[in-house]
Amino acid sequence: MLNTPEKSLSTIIKERKSVRIYDSNYIISKEEIEEILKEATLAPSSSNLQSWKFLVISDPTIKKELRAIANNQEQVETSSAIIAVLGDVDAYKNVERIYKSGYEKGYIDEASMERVIKSTYNTYPNAPLEVRKNIASFDAGLVSMQLMLIAKSKGYDTVTMGGFDKEKFVEKFNIEDRYIPIVLIAIGKAAGPAFNTTRLPLDEVVRFI
Repeated sequence: MLNTPEKSLSTIIKERKSVRIYDSNYIISKEEIEEILKEATLAPSSSNLQSWKFLVISDPTIKKELRAIANNQEQVETSSAIIAVLGDVDAYKNVERIYKSGYEKGYIDEASMERVIKSTYNTYPNAPLEVRKNIASFDAGLVSMQLMLIAKSKGYDTVTMGGFDKEKFVEKFNIEDRYIPIVLIAIGKAAGPAFNTTRLPLDEVVRFI
């Protein structure tokens, strides 16, 4: 584990950059990745259905094979691990487990629990698949950003990659139909600086009314 001084959230946000050059010899332990993911999954989600799934790929041989279907991006192979973020279009099927757990912990009363479960089953299964894909993609975006900030707070760097053959990915890793690949996140120890980028002026992207 890297020993990093505690920093403010503002500092972490400002220091986080997309890094594509990694120390290929540096290994992040399974326990550290689990800790990062556990904190990342505290991100908000639609109806708290947590419509995400993760595939962590650290085996060098498999990463090399993945690179071939990820537009030959070097960081796929040289980073410590690739975290594939998948969206769950059938996340509503978890509603009873999620809300019963909340009820058992005293976060929600029984009547509210039953109301939410009933409402979820009345709404999500009848929603068009495209709508459920959009929800899953949005939730995956929230958890992905949280994951990257947590990684940065622990001294690691990341980069998201949407440029990969999703059909080949699904075939290669036997992904169930309910899950859709959203992004690949490389995580590791930087071996070179990230490119600095600029942002549009705030007055061009914000309107106060």
